[in-house]
Amino acid sequence: MSLEFAVEHPCELRARYGEKHLRAWGRLSQIHTRLTTGEKSAPTPEKVKFVEDSREELETLQEVSKTCMNCPACLPLSPAGEGEAIGCLGRINYPIEAQFEKFLADRVQLALDTIDEDDQPRLLRILINPESPFDGEATKELRQVTTRNGLRFFELRIPIQLTRQAKHISTDNIFDMIAGFRSAEATETTYSREWPCEAASDFYDFFNLILRHEMTESEVERLHARSKNYAQYLRLFAAIERAESLNTRILLD
Repeated sequence: MSLEFAVEHPCELRARYGEKHLRAWGRLSQIHTRLTTGEKSAPTPEKVKFVEDSREELETLQEVSKTCMNCPACLPLSPAGEGEAIGCLGRINYPIEAQFEKFLADRVQLALDTIDEDDQPRLLRILINPESPFDGEATKELRQVTTRNGLRFFELRIPIQLTRQAKHISTDNIFDMIAGFRSAEATETTYSREWPCEAASDFYDFFNLILRHEMTESEVERLHARSKNYAQYLRLFAAIERAESLNTRILLD
């Protein structure tokens, strides 16, 4: 269970296969990697059968995805690139870790408290605007969900409340913002959300500030050791860099 994303670049693979096909290949390569490299929990019979039945598809995937290495939309193998056969795809695994959510809240609060308003990323100002479209309701609903297998979207059942000028918002609002905007082409792409190319620079500025700005090497090492989500969000940040340079959009679901 994960938040999946893609850099929508008109590459050779997209000329031959639809977005739905590439997305299915991305899931297949992820499951195959977990099964073959060893995951902590025993794979379910359904997962094992899925990979066994997909043997020919995996061989095709390994062959056609060789073109990704020379594609300008291809994301770096590190961080969080293991198992991503299609180079422009990525995912953030659920549940969102409490450790990462606390880091996100602390960094947003720090930016609001220490950076002059004129120098803050535009998305940060939109986020705390009382009339912001990121009202947190979608994340609030997800936070209450537990699947039949006991899986959750967030480790924390209650969001982290921000303070001072942001006292009216919580991490629910932040995750709503990260989820982007409803896509009008969901039927064609199978991705329900998107970051339009016009917004790429705004998302870049926000993530650059939150994930990288004035982070010491020891802080980054500690985050990598304690949080898988941090590396996955860094991959999403790399996707934003690619999308901005290619003047294209990020698809999310």
